[in-house]
Amino acid sequence: MLSLQGDAVDAINPSMELTEAERIDRLRLIRSDNVGPRTFRSLVDHFGSARAALERLPDLARRGGAQRSGRICSADEAKAELAASRKFGIAWRAPGEDGYPARLAMIDDAPPLLAVRGDAKTLMRPMIAIVGSRNASGAGLKFAGLLARELGEAGFIVISGLARGVDQAAHRASVESGTVAVLAGGQDCIYPPEHGDLLAAILDHSGAAISEMPLGHEPRARDFPRRNRLISGASLGVVVVEAAHRSGSLITARMAAEQGREVFAVPGSPLDPRAAGANDLIKQGATLVTEAADIINAVAPIMERPLMHPMSEPDSEPFETDPQGHDRDQITGLLGPTPISIDDLVRMSGASPAIVRTVLLELELAGKLERHGGGLVSLL
Repeated sequence: MLSLQGDAVDAINPSMELTEAERIDRLRLIRSDNVGPRTFRSLVDHFGSARAALERLPDLARRGGAQRSGRICSADEAKAELAASRKFGIAWRAPGEDGYPARLAMIDDAPPLLAVRGDAKTLMRPMIAIVGSRNASGAGLKFAGLLARELGEAGFIVISGLARGVDQAAHRASVESGTVAVLAGGQDCIYPPEHGDLLAAILDHSGAAISEMPLGHEPRARDFPRRNRLISGASLGVVVVEAAHRSGSLITARMAAEQGREVFAVPGSPLDPRAAGANDLIKQGATLVTEAADIINAVAPIMERPLMHPMSEPDSEPFETDPQGHDRDQITGLLGPTPISIDDLVRMSGASPAIVRTVLLELELAGKLERHGGGLVSLL
C-alpha cells in the first residue's frame, strides 16, 4: 500500500497574512445581513476589499427593493467576536493563510473566514473524509475505524463531522495520526454533546476543529448541509460507509462530486437499508472500496497536480454600475420559487452577464434571492 513521504503538505504557495484591520472588515462583511460566502466573494472581487463593499451595502440593498437596509455588523461587534474567540483558543483564518485547508479555499462558497482550533499544521496536510450512517451497524463501525486507522498510518488526515455512528468511529480510530472535526455550530456548541470528550482528545493529539459559525451558535437542521460542504471541500475525496436513502452522507457525496472531489463507497448487503445509499453511489460511478489501498491509489495522481488558489471568480464579468429599470423588471420577471440557472437568465433576458449578476446581487442583499448549488437561483 502506498503512503505519503514524510509530513506531506496540501498547500498553496505563497501564503498570505491578513492585517488585523482586514480581518475585522472581512468578519463585519460576512456577519452582515444577506451576505453569504458567494455574495462575499462577488462583493470583494468587484469592489476590491471588504471595507469598500461594506460602504456599498445599503445602496445595493435599496436598489434590490429593500424597504430598509439590512443590519451591517459594526467594527465593535467584530472586534468583540475576535477577542472572545482568542480567549477560547480560536484563530480566524482566511483562504490562503496558514491553517486554512488549501482545497477548501478552492470551492465556490468557501468561508471567507474559518474558525480554527487545534494544530493548524494538521489542516495543511492531505485529508480524506469518512462519513456515514449515525445508526451504523457494528460491521460498518468496525470497517470505518479500520479505514481511518490505515489512512492515518499512510499519512493522511481523516476529516469528518463529529456525528454519532460512522463519524465518531473514524475520528476515534485516527486520533493518534491526526483527525479534523468539522462543526455545524460554534466552537463552543458541540453536537452531539456527548462527543465533547472525543473533541478534547482530538485537540490533545495534534488534531483540529473548524467551523464558520460564531461562538454561541447552536446548530440547526439547515447548518448540517452547510457543514457537509466543508467536509467534502477540504478533502481529496469522500468515503461513504453505510448510508440509507435520503441520508445526509449522500448530500456530502453529492457536494463532493460538484466540487470535483473523488467519491468512494463501501458496498453493503442489499438486505440492509443502511447500505442502500452507498450501494446506489457505486451504481452511479463511485469508486468501490474494500480496503484503504483503493482510496490511496485513486488519490495519488490528484496529489501530484499543483493547487491553484482562485483569488477571484473564474471568468468573472464586471458588475454594471446601475442597471436600467427595464433590465431589472425583465430579469426579476423570469425569477420565481423554482430555481433557474444564471446562464438561462442571461439567455432569456437578453441582458449582459454583468447586468444579470448585478441585479441578482441587489436582490440577494435585499433578502429576496436564494442561491442554490450548481449556479441556480430562486426568489424567496
